Amino acid sequence: MGSRDADPSLGYLTRKETEVKLPRPTRVKNKTPAPIQITAEQILREARERQEAEIRPPKQKITDPTELADYRLRKRKEFEALISRVRWNKSVWVKYAKWEESQKDFKRARSIWERALEVDYRDHTMWLKYADVEMKNKFVNHARNVWDRAVTLLPRVDQLWYKYIHMEEMLGNVAGARQIFERWMGWMPDQQGWLSYIKFELRYNEIERARAIFERFVQCHPKVSAWIRFAKFEMKNGEIGRARNCYERAVDKLADDEEAEQLFVAFAEFEEKCKETERARCIYKFALDHIPKGRAEDLYRKFVAFEKQYGDREGIEDAIVGKRRFQYEDEVRKNPRNYDTWFDYIRLEESVGNKERIREVYERAIANVPPAEEKRYWQRYIYLWINYALYEELDAEDMERTRDVYRECLKLIPHQKFSFAKIWLLAAQFEIRQLRLKEARLLLGEAIGRAPKDKIFKKYIEIELHFGNIDRCRKLYEKYLEWSPENCYAWSKFAELERSLYETDRARAIFELAIDQPALDMPELLWKAYIDFEISEGEFERTRALYERLLNRTKHLKVWISYAKFEASAMDPEAEEDIELKKNCLQRARDVFERAVSYFRNSAPELKEERAMLLEEWLNMESGFAELGDVSLVRAKLPKKLKKRRQIDMEDGPAAYEEYIDYLFPEETQTTNLKILEAAYKWKKQRVASEED
Repeated sequence: MGSRDADPSLGYLTRKETEVKLPRPTRVKNKTPAPIQITAEQILREARERQEAEIRPPKQKITDPTELADYRLRKRKEFEALISRVRWNKSVWVKYAKWEESQKDFKRARSIWERALEVDYRDHTMWLKYADVEMKNKFVNHARNVWDRAVTLLPRVDQLWYKYIHMEEMLGNVAGARQIFERWMGWMPDQQGWLSYIKFELRYNEIERARAIFERFVQCHPKVSAWIRFAKFEMKNGEIGRARNCYERAVDKLADDEEAEQLFVAFAEFEEKCKETERARCIYKFALDHIPKGRAEDLYRKFVAFEKQYGDREGIEDAIVGKRRFQYEDEVRKNPRNYDTWFDYIRLEESVGNKERIREVYERAIANVPPAEEKRYWQRYIYLWINYALYEELDAEDMERTRDVYRECLKLIPHQKFSFAKIWLLAAQFEIRQLRLKEARLLLGEAIGRAPKDKIFKKYIEIELHFGNIDRCRKLYEKYLEWSPENCYAWSKFAELERSLYETDRARAIFELAIDQPALDMPELLWKAYIDFEISEGEFERTRALYERLLNRTKHLKVWISYAKFEASAMDPEAEEDIELKKNCLQRARDVFERAVSYFRNSAPELKEERAMLLEEWLNMESGFAELGDVSLVRAKLPKKLKKRRQIDMEDGPAAYEEYIDYLFPEETQTTNLKILEAAYKWKKQRVASEED
């Protein structure tokens, strides 16, 4: 039985034998809190009390030289054994040397330091500790030897030089300290090293020596901070001339340096302290002209504060303008194609009135040509050129420069892709103001040839008409219509020109040509202009013929109403009192309305609203003729207004309904009644037939 239950994967043990029996979880019967509560603090205190005392080795007292010698031998063996294992560990060497020092065996201590330095002489901390031991035990010459070797081997570690010099200075060996400084300066240390040398000389009131060191310092470190320190040193010693000379030499050498702003600020503040306000102002202005605007924030702030303190109203305004100029420069540097910023910047310069500066800003602005040859990118940019030209003409009064600006602008615009009529017209108008009509005509002719536009044609025609050149106007209209034959405005204006010259036949011929064009942009305006022309000429038969031709093309409601109104008023002003003539006019108008109603009833029955409007107009006309009119004639044809609902199909969701006005005309009512009678008769016939069956 047991062999059957054995599992080979479990080493032929049964599963019962391999089960791990976990202890049952204890069930707490009494869950009430214990009467005595134990805190974590009590547990820790009890553990501390039960802790066994630390076993320490007994203190050894040496009573005779033999024991001392044994002790030293044992310790040395321990240290040597330790060094042989971890020779690279510097702390072992330091402990060994310090132990020998504590035993007052300085020769052995030096030997250990020397052995340690042989392991790694590049570690300056070993040199510092070695020299410190020699100094502490007043072995001055030994310490000098250590320092000398250290600075020779590690001349770039400033701490070694500082300690060496400090020791010599504490010993009162000023000449020796100076000699060490000179050795150090030969290695050209950083600024702090030079400044330490200068402070050393100043401690002993060696002003000339300090000045000579400053001269060497600014040659070694030709930086703004070095020159400013040199100048402040001279200022502190009361040498104003020397200090100014320092600043001037620094400006000559470092005017283009990145930190030049600090130099100019310090120079201006120096002159301010010396009560030389004009010098300070000149320095500020020179700096603002030479330092890039992005690096002159502090300079502008200081200049504004200076002007507020010492300047007059004009100076303060200049400073404020300079500050705003700096802001604009910063903005155009970040985004040179932000033309709105350029407009603001130019406006600022124009308020100051410096011609050269204004021109410079204009030139910089127009140099930022839009990146793509698309009109939308050029629409703002082109106004820079326009403003530039207007400035040269009106403010600078330099006509040649104005002409050059227009010429360069027209060269720059890619006329094959797009053009600006405004530029052509402004250039031509400028030439007219200069009484150079020939040049203006050449410009406008070039514009029509290269980039014809409606605006150019209109303005050119207006100019020639102003000068009374009718033949030129006719030629221009011909060119205009060749370029744009569908332009109803051009046809109307051309005909209007001929009519103003009492050339009726020419005007009529132009209108005829116009309405025969295959495509027109606004034909209704052209037909209206032609009809109004014929009416004004009193040619009623021609007008009727025009209306008939128009009705052949379109049966629009407005055409019918206009035709009817014309017939109602088609009489001479002198014959307005003639009753018979009025009756004829009314009858002709009624005929037109009848034709219109018939058309809408038979040919366009779906246009119910237009038919209702037509009848309303007819009713108004009949009312307007007073006794001659017959309102009942129209009222019999008026429809009834019905409010109905219709379904609207929605893309999403249930269908909606909307209300609309429908018209029910009299003939439709009769038809509906007949249909009801017919249905009733049919129903009765079916009923009789069913009863017979």
